[in-house]
Amino acid sequence: MKTRAAVLWSTGGKWSVEELDLAEPGPGEVTIRVRASGLCHSDDHNVTGDSQAPLPVVGGHEGSGEVVSVGPGVDRFSVGDRVATFPMPACGRCRYCSSGRSHLCDLSARTMMATAGENARFRFHRGDVGVGAYTQLGTFSEYTTISVEQAFALPDDIPFAAAALVGCGVSTGFGATRRVAPVSPGDHVVVIGVGGVGAAAVQGARVAGASTIMAIDPVPFKLEQAVRFGATHTAHGIGEALPVLREVSWGAMADVVVVAVGVMHGEMLAAQAELVAKGGSLVMTAVAPLVETTVALPLTRFALAGKSLVGNLAGSTNPVADFDEMWRLYRAGQVQLDEMVTRTYSLDQVNKGYEDMHAGRNVRGLVVFD
Repeated sequence: MKTRAAVLWSTGGKWSVEELDLAEPGPGEVTIRVRASGLCHSDDHNVTGDSQAPLPVVGGHEGSGEVVSVGPGVDRFSVGDRVATFPMPACGRCRYCSSGRSHLCDLSARTMMATAGENARFRFHRGDVGVGAYTQLGTFSEYTTISVEQAFALPDDIPFAAAALVGCGVSTGFGATRRVAPVSPGDHVVVIGVGGVGAAAVQGARVAGASTIMAIDPVPFKLEQAVRFGATHTAHGIGEALPVLREVSWGAMADVVVVAVGVMHGEMLAAQAELVAKGGSLVMTAVAPLVETTVALPLTRFALAGKSLVGNLAGSTNPVADFDEMWRLYRAGQVQLDEMVTRTYSLDQVNKGYEDMHAGRNVRGLVVFD
């Protein structure tokens, strides 16, 4: 079948919206009509070269839609079913899945490192040229064919827009303060960077019962939104935040610090670590350029204070269970998903959406399909 999709052909280029051929679903695959796709910074990292997915690639990995075709052997979904996508597949058999860490499933490395599907099969083509799908999802497309291991049932009462955000940014940010470094009632929390991931981290801390939630971002609009999502204090930078945090925590500092800046650099880590309390956790949620391999960190002080530097992959989310929790919290009004969507765009406006992201105009932009 034919589909219109946003393709990145070269690092430093623009997303090119064009018609592609889309493969029919093979064994264990479904084709979905995409209804919404979040404009996540992870896709843009391929444009800037901070990350380097094999090119050409159809972008998009925060998606939701409807099943229009099922491949051989698929019994989990039928035509017409509503689904949300998730970049991290779970086989249910490896040591990580078996120990409750499905976000680390052995299959995840395949989706992150390769844009072709099983057996190096490209699902998108332009003529004879195979075009990959970012995280093997490619939701910047009217239609996409994906593995059933990356599709999850979406209840009828959950809007496609809200579901798309949960597919990456919300899961990553919310999980940072709920699962990666679980916030306890009364904790002091700092979130650095209030885009989609940071806004979700603020909400996770609020739901967990944090007494102090400080949001740090240089953009005034984003700080206003952070308060809307539950931040109790705001600051434009770490220097401004330090004396306020010392005062409200009686000198203890933050039990959990979530780093959700747009692009991380090693020299930033030392200042971020100063925000962390003894025994506290610094949760690294930001992406750094792959070529950067050094950091600035006062190792002795960090170690003797019992601080932890923790990686965050998709918020340690188990979508089978955690998506259901998110839907319940959304229905109860405890998690604000609709409010996180600042602007919506057509597929042809995808580059404009990323311009707005870089300019700090959005908490989260969203591509919506008719």
